[in-house]
Amino acid sequence: MRQEQTEPSSESLSGSFNYLSMSGEQRQLSGNVVFAPEKMLLSRMLRAIGDPPVQIVLWNGQKISNHGGKAVAQVIIRDRGALLKLITDPELYFGELYSAERIEVQGNFLDFLETVYRVWPLTSHGKIGKKLLSPFFDARRNTLPGSRRNIHHHYDIGNDFYKLWLDERMVYTCAYFPSSDTSLEDAQIAKLDHVCRKLRLQPGEKVVEAGCGWGALALHMAKHYGVSVAAYNISSEQIAFARQRAHAEGLDGQVEFIEDDYRNVRGKFDAFVSVGMLEHVGTDNYQELGGVIDRSLKDGGRGLIHTIGLNYPRPMDAWTERNIFPGACPPSLAQMMQIFEPFDFSVLDVENLRLHYAKTLEHWLQRYENNIERVTDMFDGKFARAWRLYLAGSLTAFKTGGMQLFQVSFARAGHNQIPLTRQYLYKPQHAPSGESSGNL
Repeated sequence: MRQEQTEPSSESLSGSFNYLSMSGEQRQLSGNVVFAPEKMLLSRMLRAIGDPPVQIVLWNGQKISNHGGKAVAQVIIRDRGALLKLITDPELYFGELYSAERIEVQGNFLDFLETVYRVWPLTSHGKIGKKLLSPFFDARRNTLPGSRRNIHHHYDIGNDFYKLWLDERMVYTCAYFPSSDTSLEDAQIAKLDHVCRKLRLQPGEKVVEAGCGWGALALHMAKHYGVSVAAYNISSEQIAFARQRAHAEGLDGQVEFIEDDYRNVRGKFDAFVSVGMLEHVGTDNYQELGGVIDRSLKDGGRGLIHTIGLNYPRPMDAWTERNIFPGACPPSLAQMMQIFEPFDFSVLDVENLRLHYAKTLEHWLQRYENNIERVTDMFDGKFARAWRLYLAGSLTAFKTGGMQLFQVSFARAGHNQIPLTRQYLYKPQHAPSGESSGNL
């Protein structure tokens, strides 16, 4: 094409010399031009991310695709600056540009994401953005004050926002679907029971929960399994909500919601449980977490950790860590062993609920889309699009196997009060609080 006949110097690609020296009229005309080096760099970027079957549409209408087959979607890039950012680091800047409406996806958004995720090279995840933003990420390490900042960024943005798309108990972790037609509300109750059965809770026992969210598990354990619970959390909004629920349900004498870091847990307990907190701990702190568990559990103690995980160690993608989950670091199973091995804990059971999380996210995303106008009114369009991408991207990551969901049960070495089979998880012989199934 005509535009390709002009090959500017490398300085003009950054806009630092030729472009800025043009008159206003010349600049406007050149803004519609796509230079050959830009096309070359875009083509190289597509190859680097696995040549997904998508078509790029540039601001002047020109279409570019490396894939010979039918395009799943069109990615519209609205300006040269957006193109140059995307080429620099697609993992980091796609989300930034999509949120700002400088990139648009035409076609089914989930199909587009799945197509890209399935061809994206495994070895590239997180590395470029991490390197570019390493000083920024170092500032978000999960120290005591750093953890508070990171948790505040994600969880203290307003309970009314989360009420729009979570279940009625505000459970913001993977649900458990006994059947494909189970509702989100019932699946979250089933998850709470699944956790309680794995812990083999008995009336009168004491449980410590690290990272209790809005309090659903702590209240469920107390109400249906007859235990007392000390539940720790550093999100002010979540703790306030949980305390209100405990009071309303008459459980504030049985469940204590403590606004403090897991590192400050005090007391002796029969069971330790953490659902959805380990992602925020950071692998550098795993041995310290193991020490907390060790000093908190009685001689016959046992525990369960439920966490998003990975098949192999790698950083969280740069965009999500920067904009959604600062300080987040989902572990591999090998990394999780740093919690257990130094303290001679025996791992009893490992279950991967990856597809359950994909289904949970389907429910969340649908509810979110049904309320996206209200989200926009609460915040703005950029926020609404960022969270759409986060939920849709998370769904896709679990569906394609990029993310896992591990439940790891453990106990002190030599503790022999262990069922010989897994039947107790699915056909409980009795209900601790006198109910037939432990369900609501």
